[in-house]
Amino acid sequence: MNRRSYLALMGAAAGAIAANPKFDLVSAQEQRPVDPGVPTTSTVEDRTRRMKWWHEAKFGMFIHWGLYSTLGRHEWVMENEGIPAKEYEAYADAFKPRPNAARDWARLARRAGMKYMVMTTKHHEGFCLFDSKLTNYCATKRGPQRDLVREYVDAARAEGLRFGFYYSLMDWHHPDGATCMKDEAARRRFVDYIHGQVKELMTNYGKVDVLWYDVPWPLDAKGWESVEMNTMVRKLQPDIIINNRSKIPEDFDTPEQRIEASANRPWESCMTLNDSWGYHVSDRNWKSPTTVIRNLITCARDG
Repeated sequence: MNRRSYLALMGAAAGAIAANPKFDLVSAQEQRPVDPGVPTTSTVEDRTRRMKWWHEAKFGMFIHWGLYSTLGRHEWVMENEGIPAKEYEAYADAFKPRPNAARDWARLARRAGMKYMVMTTKHHEGFCLFDSKLTNYCATKRGPQRDLVREYVDAARAEGLRFGFYYSLMDWHHPDGATCMKDEAARRRFVDYIHGQVKELMTNYGKVDVLWYDVPWPLDAKGWESVEMNTMVRKLQPDIIINNRSKIPEDFDTPEQRIEASANRPWESCMTLNDSWGYHVSDRNWKSPTTVIRNLITCARDG
């Protein structure tokens, strides 16, 4: 059994960080069901080699950051409040995080004893924090006018931390994101877009340690062409580790908001410090320091 915790501290940083990013204790991964019979894209021997550092790290920072941070009403605010894509898109021009925010997060992570970081590159809202040639809905072409993923990568490296990219397969902004399940032409366009962006992330930032997919709605592994996608990822990043949220098991499971070991599988628990992943101004249901430390110990003790 492999236990590990992925922790992000909020502490005093909330008031100091522009655009209110959210740090979370990542300690239990939500099980995203995988499609039966779909193989992983690596061997057990290769996985053991690639994941050695991950088993030793045990403690990391998960950053949820995006346009929803400026609204301060939960990372699902677009869906929960029924905000149309065009209306929501306007928030991209108001999203102007201060310089050096990523540097401060990385320094905080290192001081706390964390060994790696994972940050959202695109959440469900569809806004890309990286420079993408496939859309204008990204940080280099809208509000920030900067590559926020590049700043994050540089900051992590400067502090000697490994880093990963969270990437949501689900996309509320893309016109084919909701119709791809029933329209083959829409599916083809959408999957090409997703694969293209994953390729950008795997190509433009040097060595990447973790690829953290999320929410494979509304397609299955065949629809996403997940085997082909992850084979491409491994060709571009031979040492990367990939989670289980592209509808195939890959390298590790991800229980969410709970600590739950997977039978004979590496697992990572992702757990928030309050009840939200993104910044939520009215969510003050903070876990006590004692609870946070106990959760971390529980996850790390058998690693």
